[in-house]
Amino acid sequence: MAQGSNFVDYVKVCCRSGHGGAGSAHLHRDKHTAKGGPDGGDGGRGGHIILKGSHQHWTLLHLKFRKHIIADPGEAGGSALRSGANGRDEILEVPLGTVAKNAETGEVLFEITEDGETKILTPGGRGGLGNWHFKSSTVQTPRFAQPGLPGKEEWIVLELKVLADVGLVGFPNAGKSTLLSVVSAAKPEIADYPFTTIVPNLGIVSYRDGKSFVMADIPGIIEGASEGKGLGHRFLRHIERNSVLLFLVPADTDRTIEEEYNILLGELTAYNPELLDKPKILAISKSDMLDEELEREMSAQVPKGLPHLFISSVTGKNIPQLKDLIWKEINQ
Repeated sequence: MAQGSNFVDYVKVCCRSGHGGAGSAHLHRDKHTAKGGPDGGDGGRGGHIILKGSHQHWTLLHLKFRKHIIADPGEAGGSALRSGANGRDEILEVPLGTVAKNAETGEVLFEITEDGETKILTPGGRGGLGNWHFKSSTVQTPRFAQPGLPGKEEWIVLELKVLADVGLVGFPNAGKSTLLSVVSAAKPEIADYPFTTIVPNLGIVSYRDGKSFVMADIPGIIEGASEGKGLGHRFLRHIERNSVLLFLVPADTDRTIEEEYNILLGELTAYNPELLDKPKILAISKSDMLDEELEREMSAQVPKGLPHLFISSVTGKNIPQLKDLIWKEINQ
């Protein structure tokens, strides 16, 4: 539980934008002017609730206990054509890859993908017009003004989809966390029992000439994950935001390489068929236990046209070549 306590990728919040301020129905009067006419100012706009992308945030943890987000109302207009102040906007910083949805309909409103990007989540009510807008040749002293429009209250779901260049896809104990710990500075929990990884882990992988790319270790998928079995179904959405999919199949699998790869691919396809269009690489992990003859036999089981490598995170076998292959696929 300690590992997953700080990774929050789903929150549901009640957003209430500010009401617009009322317009003023003031008529100008001073000691030199008995009947100066209408001079009521406009009301201020109610505060928006705004999402802003920030690379300083990696999860939605900071919003986990903020169930109600309330923006300020706009101020009423004043005399002498003075407009009321706009209500203060409520700006929520969110990690890149955050998707906003309507909680009742499930409609996707928008997604935040760039640092500093801002989008209005819940707009504030418009301020009312002052009475000077309504003067005319037939109505020279209007004694009425518009009220401000009410703000909006709605329940919003914020979902985080991890943004990475390459995502690791495999069954539990395929060696994903070990690979990530070897090629990056990430320190995922590693153990010899299934579902060691219960949250996605990100690592920055150094490449040649100061280049780098981001690798994501997605919690292990099991057969039937797309139907809600195991832990993987909670995190399948994170795979959608990866440029390249790196399938990891252990050399000591009970199935053939092709069978295990097809099961993994089938779960992804059942969840989202568009994942088939992403570049795919197959890495056979734990291959330090194989000799050349076994490697040739297992290579024959790999689907044709699928780039593959035999790797070992323990001995470092073919790790540089794997980085080369990933970099090539990312930049194609």
